[in-house]
Amino acid sequence: MRAADWCLSSAGAALVLATSSDERHPAENVADGSSETFWTTTGMFPQELIVGFPARVRISRVAIQCSQVRTLRIERSVSKDPVGFEECIEKDLQHTEGQLQMEEFSLPDFQATYLRFIIKSAFDHFVSVHRVMAEGTAENT
Repeated sequence: MRAADWCLSSAGAALVLATSSDERHPAENVADGSSETFWTTTGMFPQELIVGFPARVRISRVAIQCSQVRTLRIERSVSKDPVGFEECIEKDLQHTEGQLQMEEFSLPDFQATYLRFIIKSAFDHFVSVHRVMAEGTAENT
């Protein structure tokens, strides 16, 4: 079975939670597959975004396209509801003035029903998240 990007709304992903909201740049933009649109945070940190998958998936790679993010943590849950998260990775990102940060994380195949992206700190008062990606295959249930 071919790996798919499970963070796309076209793949059935749902934005379950975003800790900040700007009607011009809503959180749903991270799941539309475009780098031109984005979600922007407003104010304080940490900020978080939870993406829910339509079913449990086996993920091999997670990526984020963003700007001004200093410290990022990615957590996963295999629960039916977005609870019981456990840390997958935490990383300090490089500051890239005037261009998007693109970070990829190869992970040992793990299962998830939800991914939580936590922006713990930033290089500026605001950050933008253009895309989040989770490459993997659907679990046979």
